[in-house]
Formats: sequence, structure tokens, C-alpha cells
Amino acid sequence: TIRFALPQSGNVTLKIFNLSGQLVRTLVSSEFAAGQHQIVWNGRNDLGEKVASGMYLYRITAGTFVQTKKMMLMK
Repeated sequence: TIRFALPQSGNVTLKIFNLSGQLVRTLVSSEFAAGQHQIVWNGRNDLGEKVASGMYLYRITAGTFVQTKKMMLMK
């Protein structure tokens, strides 16, 4: 589960990458209201295939704000 807060409404993009920098999944790319949000990743790529357990990066972009963090996927 990925949690984030928005001080004001705006377009949010949330993407998952492997450690090689390859895009695995675009989880969201849509308008969000201000406030607290959480997004659940089901461990699948954009093709619907299950990905391997391990370390992944996620990048949240909202307006000029960009944040990248690590996460561990365990099955």
C-alpha cells in the first residue's frame, strides 16, 4: 500500500519501476482531491503478469512535486 497526501487537488501519476529503471506499471494517472490517499499495487505489471518478489521503486508526480521511494514486494 502506497500512501500520500495532497495539499490541494491536482493530477497525480504513480509509476512502479524495477531497480534497472524499467517501467513495470503505471498505477494511476488521474485527478485526485486534496487530502490523504492510498493506492494498493497487486504485484502485476501493465500486461497483468505477476512480477517477481523483490525491491521496486515508485515515483509519485503531482504538479511540480516528484518523489521516488523504494518498496519491497513480497508474495
